[in-house]
Amino acid sequence: MNSQLLIPMALYLVAVFALAIYSRKQGDRSGGFLNEYLLGSRSMGGFVLAMTLAATYASASSFIGGPGAAYKMGLGWVLLAMIQLPAAWLTLGVLGKKFAIESRRHNALTLNDMLYARYKNRAVVIFASLALLLAFFGTMVVQFVGGARLLQTVTGLSYTHGLMLFAFTVGVYTTIGGFRAVVMTDTVQGIMMIIGTIALLVGIIHAGGSLGEMITDLHAIDPALVTPYGPNNFLSEPFMLSFWVLVCFGVIGLPHAAVRCMSYKSSKSLHKGMVISTAMVALLMLGMHLAGALGRAIVPEIDNPDQIMPTLMMTVLPPVVAGVFLAGPMAAIMSTIDSQLIQASATLLKDLYLNYINPNAAKASDAESKLPKLSLWVTGIFSLLVFVAATNPPDMIIWLNLLAFGGMQAVFLWPLVLGLYWKKATASGALVSMITGLGSYAALSTFKPDMGGVHAIVPSLTISLFAFLLVSRMQYTKTRQATA
Repeated sequence: MNSQLLIPMALYLVAVFALAIYSRKQGDRSGGFLNEYLLGSRSMGGFVLAMTLAATYASASSFIGGPGAAYKMGLGWVLLAMIQLPAAWLTLGVLGKKFAIESRRHNALTLNDMLYARYKNRAVVIFASLALLLAFFGTMVVQFVGGARLLQTVTGLSYTHGLMLFAFTVGVYTTIGGFRAVVMTDTVQGIMMIIGTIALLVGIIHAGGSLGEMITDLHAIDPALVTPYGPNNFLSEPFMLSFWVLVCFGVIGLPHAAVRCMSYKSSKSLHKGMVISTAMVALLMLGMHLAGALGRAIVPEIDNPDQIMPTLMMTVLPPVVAGVFLAGPMAAIMSTIDSQLIQASATLLKDLYLNYINPNAAKASDAESKLPKLSLWVTGIFSLLVFVAATNPPDMIIWLNLLAFGGMQAVFLWPLVLGLYWKKATASGALVSMITGLGSYAALSTFKPDMGGVHAIVPSLTISLFAFLLVSRMQYTKTRQATA
């Protein structure tokens, strides 16, 4: 192990714990455990909103899996990655203001609170809760695997030991501080990601001689690496269109991104957050994927593409500098999984346990002392299950991450968007849309029929939209006729 690499990483983890403890003290003053733990008392300003949204979106897939895919596919994947540029702007623009107004009006603390307030149907909430937990389980496995591989590459620890260290760190600081700790650490992590991205890209171009020389080297390795379509024309036009739906438009339906729209403090914060988060996503996506693609010229052979980012940092940067900026990928991973842990905890604790299993628990006189302990157990047990699943990692984490992303979008996109903007949306329409969306996505992803390069998310969202519109229209017409 190289102490010059480990010391900066250790200091970073200490800083994360310090922020969590500070956040817990701030939360103790605010009053109301659930409002503080799940939404940080709705107090985010514009800069913090932008940082937490962009940092949550930029995950292990962006810093580990995406650059790994760019390493294999070349510059075409960099072009593909830039499709994600408007993702944060779309999320805040479509959901932001109306979501915040409705969540305050109904005192909603979770995404499923919003669904219940709109549709007044328990089946919608229960199905959404179970689907969210299943999808989050998959995405959190991705983050655990990414964190473990990063620590494995940097420290020389075994994969299992790296996984144990990462799981312990994330689980403890998320449990201690709740949502406020998540957004505060996201702000620090977002800054680290930007600095690390710029430093790495400069180091790679310096090590490769010049950008032109590196592109020439890529062409010598495989001419397809410098074409828009990649090896074997993998990046076809239908795939690119599907990818835009999956990682840009569909992001509106991701629960851990949508919940950010409930927690900012003013319209000014929202507008500022839209601008800053869009600029940050653009910089991160371009920088990290370009680094992965150009890294092929510096490290032509590597055992696992998911290890290319930490390998490049240790190759092109001085040890101390690499140790500091390796916190960038670690920050991206931690800032996503802490948000997902909070949402998983909220789903289990608030949406299922307090709403349906034991509604009296939140009304008890000692609720404020018991709920924090209960949330600790919920978060800890869920983290343990994810840890066990991550002990057998996939070859490339990006495909598992995209699979889970698509599942969440197939369930949540139309019930959220149409529920906000279409007065004729009904509970039956939302439930049928969720079931057909998830069912068709699971079937298409499992059996993989030839769709000419179109990703499963496109037909799944089309089917779920048609089902939503048809059933809602029929039920709305029937209701009006019955009341006429």
